[in-house]
Amino acid sequence: MIRSLTIFAALAFVLLAPVRAQNPSAPPPADPADVESVDTIMAAVYDVISGAKGEARDWDRMRSLFHPNARLIPTGCGPNGCGSRWWSIEEYITTAGAQLEANGFFETEIHRVEERYGQMAHIFSTYESRWTAEDPEPFTRGINSFQLFNDGSRWWVYNIFWQGETPAAPIPAEYGG
Repeated sequence: MIRSLTIFAALAFVLLAPVRAQNPSAPPPADPADVESVDTIMAAVYDVISGAKGEARDWDRMRSLFHPNARLIPTGCGPNGCGSRWWSIEEYITTAGAQLEANGFFETEIHRVEERYGQMAHIFSTYESRWTAEDPEPFTRGINSFQLFNDGSRWWVYNIFWQGETPAAPIPAEYGG
């Protein structure tokens, strides 16, 4: 039994060592209030991407919420088929971030389905997006699939994978549609 545990511990160290080596850069320190729970990290993500036209976003705050290897993955379908993009946090900030600031963008969560196991949480977060906070109707809705991890001291966003609602893919009732 002890030998099995020793072998398991050695194997775990060998397997996890390369993961740590792939992550040499550290994000800015997070505000502890942003990362203390699933609710607070979710609220922080929606808050940091939302703002009026011309309003700079706090991109260091955004970086502090995401694991350095996290991905933001928009998906969608067009006339030539369906696809996705895979952005690092920096690619998201330079690509989508500039558009958020230039046009104004407010995204709010309207429904959540949450599942947890151990240190992992998976959230289906149904959202509505508006150009201004005062817009009576959203210009789009969809579902953000968040993968979160708690390392024992805080929550991290590992991935956000999302799809906008379309006539061919309406939001189901169980997700707030």
